[in-house]
Amino acid sequence: MENYCAFSKDHICMKWLDYMLTLQELEEADTLCHGNWIEIQRKTEYIQTLQAILDRHQISYPPEM
Repeated sequence: MENYCAFSKDHICMKWLDYMLTLQELEEADTLCHGNWIEIQRKTEYIQTLQAILDRHQISYPPEM
């Protein structure tokens, strides 16, 4: 895709601007998703550790909802 439009006064393609904005939003979303996934993994490991401790001491815990 090129940033040129023969049909506008300033020759700037509006689709190009949309493309660039969408690309930036996707990059930001990718960064956020990766960070969230790392946090989810850490929380899961923490929960599994706590569940193992409770199981070892034969303490019941509420089931997942």
